[in-house]
Amino acid sequence: MTQRTLIIVKPDGMQRHLAGELISRFEKKGFKLAAAKFMQITEQLARKHYHIHEGKPFFEGVVKYISSSPSFVMVWEAEGVIEMSRKMMGATFGYEAQPGTIRGDYSCSRGYNLIHGSDSEQSAEYEIGLYFSPDEIVSYDFADSDWLYGKND
Repeated sequence: MTQRTLIIVKPDGMQRHLAGELISRFEKKGFKLAAAKFMQITEQLARKHYHIHEGKPFFEGVVKYISSSPSFVMVWEAEGVIEMSRKMMGATFGYEAQPGTIRGDYSCSRGYNLIHGSDSEQSAEYEIGLYFSPDEIVSYDFADSDWLYGKND
């Protein structure tokens, strides 16, 4: 079953000129880009996005961080996209992420983590709704979808 996930190249990823490289990894994996926008995430939107962490010691810091500079916000589709993208991103911070993951290859920070990805279908649905209206999400087929998603039956 095809899933959708929200992926955000966060301010540090944008400031370090990594957006194209990170997007390329998802494209090469075979994920389908369904929506994208370059934007400045407001403090109000950041608070809605991270509302489940309100009251935790890091909440104000994460709100300040995500709203500090522009981000590139995307919706990606594929069967199992949430689990696969989480594996591709790696552990939360680069100093503990394995080589071969996005954070393991591009980050050594203990505070910034380059990229956000939804952690469940419920959070993906909520997060996508924060950033995109239904008419901004494009449905289409890849010409090579049989090769990307096929099964050897």
